[in-house]
Amino acid sequence: MSGRKIAFIGAGNMGANLIAGLVNDGYEPQKIYASSPDEEALNRLSTHLNIHTSIDNKSIAALADVIVLCVKPQIVPVVLKELAQVIQERQLLVISIAAGVKAGLIEQKLGFNCAVVRCMPNIAAMVRSAATGLYANDNTTEIQREIAETLLRSVGVTVWVDDESKLDVVTALSGSGPAYFFLLIEAMQEAALELGLSEKEANLLSLQTALGAARLALESPDSVVALREQVTSPGGTTERAIKTLESGSLRKLVFDAMNAATARARELSGLDLVSKGD
Repeated sequence: MSGRKIAFIGAGNMGANLIAGLVNDGYEPQKIYASSPDEEALNRLSTHLNIHTSIDNKSIAALADVIVLCVKPQIVPVVLKELAQVIQERQLLVISIAAGVKAGLIEQKLGFNCAVVRCMPNIAAMVRSAATGLYANDNTTEIQREIAETLLRSVGVTVWVDDESKLDVVTALSGSGPAYFFLLIEAMQEAALELGLSEKEANLLSLQTALGAARLALESPDSVVALREQVTSPGGTTERAIKTLESGSLRKLVFDAMNAATARARELSGLDLVSKGD
């Protein structure tokens, strides 16, 4: 990806996080461009990261080798209509983080068989610990896949899926997933308070416990099942707690929650955006 000019259409939180990730990874700021109607956001990016900025989408797209769509899904058709000519003339790779906007719609709005990579990063991109699912359409070359992967790996880990519909499951797992863990931590903190710990003690211990468990699961060669069994000594405190969670049908509750999130993601991806921007 070295040397390629990248234009971010949209400079909201996720776009800014991706730009910061690239710069922190050593990517040359002068090869990064960002556009947005929010001039204050552009000024922050220009000042802190030394990248090029503009309120004009077309002007930065005309300089780019790669387009990264970081706008809201309902705005995508309008933006694509505006950029269609320059993207087609320059045969640009389009990387989209717009939730629910299918690759086929992007091709349709651009009017040609363009290379499209859809990505689903999560909020942890803010601390360069995102978990991102990626899907590439059939027009995307291996080099273009590498470009997209390098970009998203600057803010965390990446996983490619071979079927676009799997991105809906990715949305339910890693896209919405941080909220599940926040809720569990919240519940643990509340329980600790009721059982006698101070707010400071409950907050610090619960957060560090969550961090430690995640790091151990990532770095250990053992599966999470094996790790859970190692912590769960027969007749001990953890075993009693786990049995209580299991008796409350925790696994079914998690499945039902993720199934509901997946269903909602599919509903959203099926919304009629085709006519918008015509």
